[in-house]
Amino acid sequence: MRFQVSHHPEEGWHRIRLHDSHTGCSADIIPEAGAILNAFSIPTTQGICNVMDGFSSFADWKNRIEKGFHSAKLSPFVCRLKGSSFEWHGRTLSIQKFLLNGTAIHGILYDAPFQVIEEGIHEDFAEVELKYAYRGDVAGFPFPYDCLIRYRLEDQQTLLVSTVVHNRGQESMPMADGWHPYFSFGGGINGLMLQFHASQMLEYDADILPTGRLLSQQEWKSPQTIGDRFLDNGFVLDKGNPSPACILSDPASGLRLSFLPEDAYPYLQIYTPPHRQSIAIELLSAAPDAFNNGMGLYTLAPQEAKTFSLRYRLEQLG
Repeated sequence: MRFQVSHHPEEGWHRIRLHDSHTGCSADIIPEAGAILNAFSIPTTQGICNVMDGFSSFADWKNRIEKGFHSAKLSPFVCRLKGSSFEWHGRTLSIQKFLLNGTAIHGILYDAPFQVIEEGIHEDFAEVELKYAYRGDVAGFPFPYDCLIRYRLEDQQTLLVSTVVHNRGQESMPMADGWHPYFSFGGGINGLMLQFHASQMLEYDADILPTGRLLSQQEWKSPQTIGDRFLDNGFVLDKGNPSPACILSDPASGLRLSFLPEDAYPYLQIYTPPHRQSIAIELLSAAPDAFNNGMGLYTLAPQEAKTFSLRYRLEQLG
């Protein structure tokens, strides 16, 4: 078969690899580490290129996951939650998972041990589905739900990533969904080109929380060299925008990574860390602090489910 699924046990975790033998494209997923995508690779004229800034081992992940949240699943809220608190049906709830200067960040499933529930090999794709059954046991979020993540390696060096959030409780629950991956082509980011289709940018306050105002944004609608610019900004993707919604490319190698979200991910967060060896490009269903400001917030009724999907495509041009 052209497409394959293989398992690779390592100390503390195991890698699941989806592989396309025709193109050499592969994706490595780590169930025990929050179901992260730890590698998305293709062969190039310079050797194998993995565009994910991931982890070398289970020990490396344990040591660093709360320092950068590389590749983390953001659920049930994305980015920041002001003061860690929100109001829900007359109650004040305060999430106590991970706080930075009193603000809860990056959800509660970033270190959850997911379980493999299904895998499949077909003529035109290979896939694996993982599940974590959250029991409502983190202080401040008493809403049980299932999080199911499906990775599907398809033709044209394309990876589909789908998340289903299923409310398993007896009351409605607030939720948002997203990812926090960092990308690199093997060197620094200053020489990379970035482009995305967004005409509006979220205005942030000093705590990187939305003020509620939207600002005009035109600069990144055409390819721009990142250079030494610092970014920690949120954008609203244009509705009906040309596909892909975002492109990160390396003129030196001819590599291009395209981001193709479905409508459930209308927000884009870009962050350039101080080390400037990789860039975070986050597709989100909602704005930061959505539990308080309502920007993109979903309310799931008891037993209701919501699906969020995106694709990454990795190519070497020329």
